[in-house]
Amino acid sequence: VQLQASGGGLVQAGGSLTLSCAASGISFGGHVMGWYRQAPGKQRELVADITTGGTTNYADSLKGRFTISRDNAKNTVYLRMNSLKPEDTAVYYCNARRSPVYYSTSADYWGKGTQVTVSS
Repeated sequence: VQLQASGGGLVQAGGSLTLSCAASGISFGGHVMGWYRQAPGKQRELVADITTGGTTNYADSLKGRFTISRDNAKNTVYLRMNSLKPEDTAVYYCNARRSPVYYSTSADYWGKGTQVTVSS
């Protein structure tokens, strides 16, 4: 299983970035896809996830600024981040977990992460 995240980088406050995560080795359409982030000295936290049916879920603090989407034909999940703030600086990780709709057993996969740095 590979989850290859890309699109991170350095951006000024107020700017935008779009992260992409290309998945291979899994049945993409049968997995809930998510983005998590981990800032220095902090625990990893959920940013957003999207179910196999397209239902989205966001961290309360990020609603309205971040948008998660998926393209099942491309086995790719995206995270559009607008109005970025310095506190959004973190390593962003892609996650795939088996959907209980399609699987009777659970499994969880992680990518290596991509750094997002927002300067003030």
